[in-house]
Amino acid sequence: MTFCSMPASLLYQLEQELDTDEKETMLFLCSDLMPDVSMPDVLQLLTTLNEKEMLSTINLSELLYRLKRFDLLKKFLGTGRAAVEANLAKHSQMLSKYRVLMTEISEDLDKEDLRSLSFLLKNHLGTSHKEKSFLAIITDLEKLDLISSMHLDLIENCFLTIHRRDLAKKIQKYKLEAPAHFPTMNTNTLQMSLPKLSLADPPEPVNKERVMNGACAVQAEQIHISIPETEVQDCNKYRMQSKPLGVCLIIDCIGNDAGLLMETFQSLHFEVHCRLFLNMDAVIHDLYETARLRAHKDADCFVCILVSRGNHQHIFCTDHIVPGFQLERLKDFFTGERCPDLLGKPKLFFIQNYVEPPSWQGNASLTEADGDLCTIPQVADIFWSHCTLDASVLERSPCSSSYYLSALAGLLMDPQKRKLPLLDIFVELNNRVYEWNRINSTEQYLLLLKHTLRKKLFLTDK
Repeated sequence: MTFCSMPASLLYQLEQELDTDEKETMLFLCSDLMPDVSMPDVLQLLTTLNEKEMLSTINLSELLYRLKRFDLLKKFLGTGRAAVEANLAKHSQMLSKYRVLMTEISEDLDKEDLRSLSFLLKNHLGTSHKEKSFLAIITDLEKLDLISSMHLDLIENCFLTIHRRDLAKKIQKYKLEAPAHFPTMNTNTLQMSLPKLSLADPPEPVNKERVMNGACAVQAEQIHISIPETEVQDCNKYRMQSKPLGVCLIIDCIGNDAGLLMETFQSLHFEVHCRLFLNMDAVIHDLYETARLRAHKDADCFVCILVSRGNHQHIFCTDHIVPGFQLERLKDFFTGERCPDLLGKPKLFFIQNYVEPPSWQGNASLTEADGDLCTIPQVADIFWSHCTLDASVLERSPCSSSYYLSALAGLLMDPQKRKLPLLDIFVELNNRVYEWNRINSTEQYLLLLKHTLRKKLFLTDK
């Protein structure tokens, strides 16, 4: 088929019709088409595409459609929006769905959103990007290999943090509709199921690979498959090699510790999802949605961190509903029955609860509790660290961080300490909190640790 090139005069007139933002958008949309060629301006871009026979009428109409310049469609190409949409439905598209998504998101951001994104990304990009557009920020992140069509978690988490859940949902929808863009499990991975786990009923040896953190006393005759020696894991410790290690869900209803926690668990190579200032319904919804994430399938671990006011058995979230969300329910979202992809894998829960006085809680039951009344059912592979502190600390110093969480983050960020088993790290944490309590009589932290781990747990494989 003979290619019909566009007249140079048409390309020049078209370029003259575009404003600065539209030109930036066009350059961004087309940056994948000729990745090895630098395109300083739109006219050169259009000319090069034309010379390479990539600027057919259909492709040019797609570009103008994505810019929402329907007037130029009619003026230069004699077509309209409906006709272009029909063509896009029938023919393969020139522009990547990822770049189209980013441009659509760009249109939905206001200046306040951009300021918030700039703040969240300053550790990655510094402060020079403050005045840049969203597409320019994305381009800088791409250059640093922090975002791509296959890796959108960083920007998705930023949208969730600034309460632009609508934009995060667009990214999630893109992931679901474009599975070919994302890595999948090896087809040789063994499929298996594990029994319901509890301390009273230790797991039976089941398999080798899909859940490396399940039982490891596997006999060759049980599964009738040979396993390369290089893949044999240390049976005395949980496998912690996936990239990312797993999902880390942070729900901070106080707002003083989220930044430090995000930095800590990102440094440990977790996929961090941060939620701020949630009411009880939103907390329950996010726990439910997190348990359904496909990311658990290939992950080796799961972490959940809760920071809220409450009592010894409940958290009140931001709406202060009494009796609140029962902590007993938290682990239920991530048991093998509710979340099969986490079977046999360590599930870590860190809770900072600012305990309100009984008089504030009205007639709520079970408010006169000590830490031991918070009894988490004995399900295997659970690590439960629950810290309580009198809520009066927040009244005196509303912006103060939790010493428990700060000390935990410090230990996990320490290159030497993080190499220790998690239980050994918590011995050191207990010592630090004990020393804090000895010196600070008005700010007393009470720690409760319960676990049903079956192996040693290292948060780094090195």
